[in-house]
Amino acid sequence: MTSVSGVRGVVGDSLTPEAITKYVHAFAYPLAGKKVVVGGDPRVSQNFVRPLVKSVLLASGCQVIDIGVTPTPTVQLATEHLKAAGGIAITASHNPIQWNGLKFMGSDGLFLPPKEVEDLFRRADSGYTEYVSWKYLGTETSYGNAIQDHLDQIYALPYIDLELIRSKKFRVAVDCVNGAGGMIIPKLLEDMGCEVIPLNTEPSGIFAHTPEPIPANLGDLCEAVLEHGADIGIAVDPDVDRCALIGNDGKPMGEEYTLALAVKFMLNRKMGDVVVNLSTSRATDDIVAYHNCRLTKTRVGEINVADKMRDIGAVIGGEGNGGVILPDIHLGRDAPVAAALTLQHLAEAGTSICELKQTLPQYYIVKDKTPLGEVDPDAVMAFFSQKYKDDQLNTLDGLRIDRPDCWIHLRKSNTEPIMRIIVEARTPEIAWQVLQSAKEDVANLG
Repeated sequence: MTSVSGVRGVVGDSLTPEAITKYVHAFAYPLAGKKVVVGGDPRVSQNFVRPLVKSVLLASGCQVIDIGVTPTPTVQLATEHLKAAGGIAITASHNPIQWNGLKFMGSDGLFLPPKEVEDLFRRADSGYTEYVSWKYLGTETSYGNAIQDHLDQIYALPYIDLELIRSKKFRVAVDCVNGAGGMIIPKLLEDMGCEVIPLNTEPSGIFAHTPEPIPANLGDLCEAVLEHGADIGIAVDPDVDRCALIGNDGKPMGEEYTLALAVKFMLNRKMGDVVVNLSTSRATDDIVAYHNCRLTKTRVGEINVADKMRDIGAVIGGEGNGGVILPDIHLGRDAPVAAALTLQHLAEAGTSICELKQTLPQYYIVKDKTPLGEVDPDAVMAFFSQKYKDDQLNTLDGLRIDRPDCWIHLRKSNTEPIMRIIVEARTPEIAWQVLQSAKEDVANLG
C-alpha cells in the first residue's frame, strides 16, 4: 500500500526486502551526503527492516542518525532538531503485527507533501538507481536523547503547569499495546506526578491486542480504570501519534473527544484558526464556533491538515482519530502532547474527566465500510449527491453530506473495493439508522 502516509505492507508478502530497498533508495539518493534520521516502533519485523533501511541509506551516501525505538512524532521532532535533510519512521502505525511500513519526512519534520510523495513513488517505480562508490558511502551515528528532547519541549509549553498537575496526584491507567509508547508515556506521567497503572508498556513489539486505539480494543484498559479507581485511562497506538481516553467511569470517551478537549483547552488560551479533516466530529465545529474562531477542513491525512495549519497559522488542529497537532511543538499528530494537554485541562477544571466531557457538545459517531463488488465508486457518489442534493455537500475528499440532524462522509478506498462510511448524529439510534440506510443504498446499486 502506497499513499500520502508512506508505504505499508504485510511482511514477507507485499513488504519484502526488495520493496523496502526500492522505496528507501528512491527517498535517499537525492539526499546523498546529507543527514537522515531513522526511528520507529518496536514491531518484531524491525529486526530486519531497520538494518536494511540503514544499509540502503548508507549505500546511497546518506549520513544516518539512528534514534532507536521511538514514537513517530519523536522522529519528526528529531529530524528538525538535528537539522537533518529527512527522516524515516519504520512503522505501520495502528496496523496489526504482521504489517510494517515506512513514513518519509522532509527537513521540516513533516511528512512529505502529496507532490513529493508522488515524485518519490515515480522514482521508485522507474527502477533507476544511484548508489555511491566506496569513497562516498554514508556513516552511521546514534542519538539517544530524542525522547527526552520531546518531553522537554512539552514541559516547556507555556500552557503546561507541571507543579499544578503534580499537586493533583492523578491516578492514570495507560495502555501502550507494547509499542513505542512504553518508551515515553509512562515517563511523561511519572514526571507529572501521576500514579501510573501500566498495561502493555514493554516495547516488545508483541502487541497485546489489536493495536488501533478504538473502544472495541480497549476492554482491559476500561477494566483497569474501574479496578484501580483511576482518574483517567490513556491508550496510544504502536507509533504513538494517536491518543484515546477512558473516562473515570471505565467507559471509552471516543477518540474524537481527545481532539475536542484539546481544541477547547487551547482556544480558551489563544484564539485563532483551527484545522481538522473532513471526518472529524461536529463537536469540534461547535467548540470553534462558540469561540468565534474559524474552522478549516481538509482531506483526510495528517500532512493535509499540517500543511493547511502552516499555511494559515492555525493554533491547533488534528484528526478525529485521536490525533492532536499542536504547532507550538511541531506540525504532526502527537499522543504525548495530547496526554499532557488533557491532564492540564483536567487539573485546571478541578472536576472528573467524565464531568469535563459533559461540558462539550455531545455526539455519537460510527465508522464502518461496505463492499462495492462491481459497483462503480463514482456511481455511488453520484447517487448520494442526488439523494441529498438539498443538503450541504462537500466533495473535497469523497463526499461529505451535512444535514441538520447528522453528517455522512463517504470515501472510496484506494487499496480495496470498499466504501468507507462515517456517520455522526446526536444519538446512537439516529447514527446507526443512517449508517444502515447508506449501506443498503450502496448494496442496492449493485
